[in-house]
Amino acid sequence: MGSNTSKMASPVVINATSKHTATVIFLHGLGDTGHGWASPMAAIRAPHIKVVCPTAPEMPVTLNAGFKMNSWFDLMSLDVDGNEDTQGIKKACENVHHLIEEEVKAGIPHERILLGGFSQGGALALYSSFRHTKSLAGVVALSCWLPLRCDFPQAAVGNTGMAILQCHGDCDPIVPYKFGQITSQIIKKFAGNIEFKTYRGMMHSSSEEEMNDIKAFIEKYLPPV
Repeated sequence: MGSNTSKMASPVVINATSKHTATVIFLHGLGDTGHGWASPMAAIRAPHIKVVCPTAPEMPVTLNAGFKMNSWFDLMSLDVDGNEDTQGIKKACENVHHLIEEEVKAGIPHERILLGGFSQGGALALYSSFRHTKSLAGVVALSCWLPLRCDFPQAAVGNTGMAILQCHGDCDPIVPYKFGQITSQIIKKFAGNIEFKTYRGMMHSSSEEEMNDIKAFIEKYLPPV
């Protein structure tokens, strides 16, 4: 757990409206909070699914001239070969695993828990799933990349068979579309069950079409029991 978890605000939780048998944990992008994705995710989930949208702790972010903002780990740059915050990424991953275990303690099996995230949150969702030894339901990775990608495939200790939905807009000015393509190609080599969807004209954001695709993916991999 460590001191990092104590700094994290309470997650935004949208409880299931029928018997709770599955959970989606969704991680926001840089500078956002759990509230940013809570409503869109609530709108597409089935009644048996609980949605957990944690808020990242505040920290100085190198990419933004050291200004403090909600960030899962420090971002040094958005260059393909830029330096990465190895320690911060690993610590953030532990926090995500802690959130997963909280759901397991509440009676939800690992294979009924789905991870998702946007941008930096999507990056962390991908990394955390491959670093988790228990099988999860799947991952939704939006407009993002795989952190510490040179550590893979060796770093993948689990979930190499799970379903992955990776989505990216081809006009993304923040996390270039090319990053998404590179990420998909790297992951395909060790986790083949990945679908890479391109949204024409979409920038660093979401769209109705994308939300519909996410909804279909969640329905497929977290069906009612």
